[in-house]
Amino acid sequence: MHRYKDLKFWQLSREFCKKIYTFTAKFPEEEKFGLVSQLRRASISIPSNIAEGASRKSNKDFSRFIEIALGSCYEVETQILISNDLNFMPDNHCKELLENLEVIIKMMSKFKSTLKE
Repeated sequence: MHRYKDLKFWQLSREFCKKIYTFTAKFPEEEKFGLVSQLRRASISIPSNIAEGASRKSNKDFSRFIEIALGSCYEVETQILISNDLNFMPDNHCKELLENLEVIIKMMSKFKSTLKE
């Protein structure tokens, strides 16, 4: 088992999730059950899957949960871009979130490559 709270990419993914909640609070009301819900659920999935995977007994299982978390990162990335396309998110917020996400993805990918299966 791994100590997920010590993993920097888990810590960053929690901060990222908080930013998603803050930025989506400004979206149009009619998006409450659309992009707002999708973005929030996908962003929550990132640290949640890291934590769940860390509880597994094998590195192979943990690696699979890291893959799921990475999938959620790319899902969020797409939704951020669509939000920007629809003018729900200003360019500066979009850029900030995408840069944050890129750091998380790189850290997770590197960590995943160290897990021996």
